[in-house]
Amino acid sequence: MGPMDYESNSWIWDGVCYYPHLFGGLMLTAALLGFSTSYFSGIGVPSLPFFWSDFGIFQKRKSEKKRIRVYMDGCFDLMHFGHANALRQAKALGDELVVGVVSDEEIIANKGPPVLPMEERLALVSGLKWVDEVISNAPYAITEQFMNRLFNEHKIDYIIHGDDPCLLPDGTDAYALAKKAGRFKQIKRTEGVSSTDIVGRILSSINDAMDSEDHNATSMNGDAKKGSPSHGALSHFLPTSQRIVQFSNGRGPGQNARIVYIDGAFDLFHAGHIEILKSARQLGDFLLVGIHNDQTVSKLRGKQFPIMHLHERSLSVLGCRYVDEVIIGAPWEITKDMITTFNISLVVHGTVAENNSFAGDSDPYAVPKSIGIFKLLESPKNITTTSIAKRIVANHDAFKKRNAKKVESEKKYYAEKKYICGE
Repeated sequence: MGPMDYESNSWIWDGVCYYPHLFGGLMLTAALLGFSTSYFSGIGVPSLPFFWSDFGIFQKRKSEKKRIRVYMDGCFDLMHFGHANALRQAKALGDELVVGVVSDEEIIANKGPPVLPMEERLALVSGLKWVDEVISNAPYAITEQFMNRLFNEHKIDYIIHGDDPCLLPDGTDAYALAKKAGRFKQIKRTEGVSSTDIVGRILSSINDAMDSEDHNATSMNGDAKKGSPSHGALSHFLPTSQRIVQFSNGRGPGQNARIVYIDGAFDLFHAGHIEILKSARQLGDFLLVGIHNDQTVSKLRGKQFPIMHLHERSLSVLGCRYVDEVIIGAPWEITKDMITTFNISLVVHGTVAENNSFAGDSDPYAVPKSIGIFKLLESPKNITTTSIAKRIVANHDAFKKRNAKKVESEKKYYAEKKYICGE
């Protein structure tokens, strides 16, 4: 039987699959008709394929399956891999992911001042590989009016949120209406990181830096303190190989691909990182990103850095839609062997960086410069990890008060949490 024969008779198998009882009845009728026509030879009966094809139920289903559109919102302040993983899980529950970014005014009213303004938060969310559409200035609570807008205007099928409670100032559930409408789905929260946790790390690192200065000053006067300051707040994130696989594209460069390489710390992943990675990706077919290890970052920027450790920074970069692959713990100096191993065509570096001075007298880009494959890229945004940390320092009291309140709710969540199946 050729492909055309199979195609023309596919309605038979559709009938068997979708309407077994009706199909069986028609088969019995056909058998009787066949017997009758052989007995009463004078009566003509149309051929069965022609006869049955008039029944629309057996026509091949040409309409495509409806695409499921899901919605998830958030503040996405100090965007981290936990946000990225939440959106990855949300996308897995549908075909198209629409993300609402809560307005600055709504965040101030419900949580306190945001660290990142709307423009930067939009850039971060739009830069994630799982996001299809973004709605700016979304409300903090899902009101009936906004929910109807989601269902009717944006054609949303389900509203998604994590298993951690999201309460309004009056103590009510922000997603109560969506749950009542039967259009709510839950995902598993990513443990070990939150915006509250990151603000706490920054505040802790600032205190460490101040303690270190006091320690050095008293040491010079012969009144040294015992011990040494700790390195910020400890991360509770437990990296697994599965999580890296989930974030990875799972594919390498093509045979003749132009591979662009860019490296850095990518600490406190921000809008500046997104924009420079986008610019780098436009210069080739495959973007390879080198992420320096914690020791290298500390040596260059001080022992209070990095704020996020290597695996956390790697996941943030992997979640970016412009990134194809990362080197976790990339060397500071780019060697000829490294260029050959990864078949690198171009090495780029942004004009805005945390520290443009090189360690000692060595230039880590000396080799790519010597063979003519280095390019200095104009950084689209003048944002650094330190400049973001300074925003928190400038509003130290407000963020300290906000964090104290959030820390209590975090403790309550961990004390009462139960196992939730998810990824």
